[in-house]
Amino acid sequence: MKTLQTAILVPVLLLNAAVGFPVDKHASWDDVNVVAHGLLQLGQGLKEHVDKSKTQMRDVNGRLKALNATVVALEGKQREQDEAVKASWQEEERMGGEVKQQVMMQTKDIVSRMSALEERVDEALQVPTDDSIRGDNSTMSFIQRIMAAQNRRIDQLVDKIRQQQDKLDKQSLYLLTLQNKVAHRGVRILRRRHEETTLRGDSAPRDTETGSVRDCHDLFVQGQRASGIYTIQAQNSQPVNVLCEMTSEGGWTVIQKRLDGSQNFNQLWESYKNGFGNLNGEFWLGLENIHAISKQGQYLLQVEVTDWAGKTHTTLYRVQLDGEEKNYALHLEQDSSSGVQGGSILMGSSGLPFSTADRDNDLTMDVNCAQRHSGGWWFSSCGGANLNGKYPRRPGLLRWQPRRMFWTDTKGQNNTLKTTLMKLAPVSINQKLSGE
Repeated sequence: MKTLQTAILVPVLLLNAAVGFPVDKHASWDDVNVVAHGLLQLGQGLKEHVDKSKTQMRDVNGRLKALNATVVALEGKQREQDEAVKASWQEEERMGGEVKQQVMMQTKDIVSRMSALEERVDEALQVPTDDSIRGDNSTMSFIQRIMAAQNRRIDQLVDKIRQQQDKLDKQSLYLLTLQNKVAHRGVRILRRRHEETTLRGDSAPRDTETGSVRDCHDLFVQGQRASGIYTIQAQNSQPVNVLCEMTSEGGWTVIQKRLDGSQNFNQLWESYKNGFGNLNGEFWLGLENIHAISKQGQYLLQVEVTDWAGKTHTTLYRVQLDGEEKNYALHLEQDSSSGVQGGSILMGSSGLPFSTADRDNDLTMDVNCAQRHSGGWWFSSCGGANLNGKYPRRPGLLRWQPRRMFWTDTKGQNNTLKTTLMKLAPVSINQKLSGE
């Protein structure tokens, strides 16, 4: 601005000076040419300066228009996100945790896009500096106020998205808690009626002397040869109904079974602790019951899984399960003396505590593996295996997905599973398995 004023002032002074002195009629044309040439140079410099200022202002106006367009697009995305969140609340009541995972992914994508937008805004603020623009304090102050207002609007949008995500997380846990209360209310009623069970069974348990029956193998030793539902009582524990699988070698106590997706395994800590499901279909026996059985001595855990190609994989382990004070940590040692082969299905879970969506005990700091993969399991870094994930119901979902029940084979390939079976027996049965 000062340069412009100077450029205008100089020719005016020259003209005044020319008027102030008497004009000699016989003055040299050289003097006139000198004055005219000076005025011409000043006019040229003034024109160049004005053209340069116009170019810079057009550039600033262009950046402001692009920024306003970006903000309008962001507001449109926010409106779309608001509509998506409202729809997800209704869908959450039907589908539970699966919708929550999808919304989390969408929210993370929006947050990442807004972070990129903030970087673009910062770049837009870096307007080329020039003496003329730097001197125009009012223009730069106006631009700074606009950018500050846009930044505040972006921060408000980010806060709204975070608040919506927190509401979705709380709603999902609330629904799971309600499901858990409903399931355990039925269990408490059965206990009050002295049926002494933590699981439902459509067929009545077979009569046995529970005081001397610690597991299904004790029933086999007593002469029972038919597979079915029996009542056992582990040492220092309450009687419980279990599914016994009787083989030619002995009796196995089944602790987990999945075959058709009829039971929802996306449960919270208390459900996995006490057990859930139907002994005539799909069920989880309960961490407390499994601990009570396995602590009676040395036990074997046999795991059988079938993929959707119809191939069965079986592995046998020596097993020990800690109590709740150690979060039911699982300790495994692969047993090869029986000749049972099929790969290390669960070895990646050895030494790990149990985790659920409301009790995060996995080894990953910034991720809740139970929320990501669904169900409860002995997670490390969300990999390896999860036999309690969501059951794949439709053919289009048979490819591996993080929330489906899966295990990773020795080649590092993730396999979606069709059926799973986990069962316990004392190590004495191992002699018959190996043919001794």
